[in-house]
Amino acid sequence: MDICLNKAALAYDQIIILGPTFPHEVVGFSGGAKYLFPGVSGPDMINATHWLGALAGVVGTIGIKDTPVRAMIHAAAEKLTTPVILIALTVEGHELSSLLIGDHLSAWSAAADLSAQCHIRWCEKPYQRVLSCAPKMYDELWTGAKAMYKLEPAVAVGGEVIIYAPHLDVVSHVHGRHIYEAGYHILPYFLNDWERFKHIPLGVLAHLAHLRGSGVWGNGFKKPNVKLTLASKIPPEDCAKLNLGYLDPASINLADWQGRENEGILYVPKAGEILYRLRR
Repeated sequence: MDICLNKAALAYDQIIILGPTFPHEVVGFSGGAKYLFPGVSGPDMINATHWLGALAGVVGTIGIKDTPVRAMIHAAAEKLTTPVILIALTVEGHELSSLLIGDHLSAWSAAADLSAQCHIRWCEKPYQRVLSCAPKMYDELWTGAKAMYKLEPAVAVGGEVIIYAPHLDVVSHVHGRHIYEAGYHILPYFLNDWERFKHIPLGVLAHLAHLRGSGVWGNGFKKPNVKLTLASKIPPEDCAKLNLGYLDPASINLADWQGRENEGILYVPKAGEILYRLRR
């Protein structure tokens, strides 16, 4: 595959990357050279990195430092002749907790180590049900999917994640047509019917598999590990088309979910930044 990059990156004496590092569903931890590849790359690079991340799976990728996609990104960055300085931020809430400056490898590596300390909550037992509240900054399911990505690793097989987003009324302004055509399914579902789905951009297919989560496939039967329910303005008939469960957000009393961790029920008031993983 050709390595694509915005030609402006070659027109300057120095590239300065400034941005935060968080656990990330495609690359393991965000930041660093990811701002170049696929940050200012072409669609081929975006599709390739995201599809590779989908093949690796969210649970096997998110919050893990050394991943296939990170290796791909760093290999691409080696071909860039313009010098790069990285200013890597670690952010907790609205506060800056660290600022590291250096080359894109060492500064990112240190930022990822710090992110692992402050952005991952280790759980001793898997949860049976999770109410994952997507903040209003996620105004599409395309981005609000982080409310699933960051929780699935801590949910028991057969458990449920409810994405509570009463403000959300659209799946994706850009990719909605393809998403409604294919629906949200586990990765093997797409791989086992490739002729049907191969025309859909790989980045979109990756999103579909990432959101639906992991699962098993055999003899034409698919079984996701986690039930996924959407409580938003997206109507029940649309959720059915998308292969998602539906729950009326007005029926949810947030107080009913709070303080019940000992019962296997988790309430996450602001999902999307903190990764919950099961300690093994």
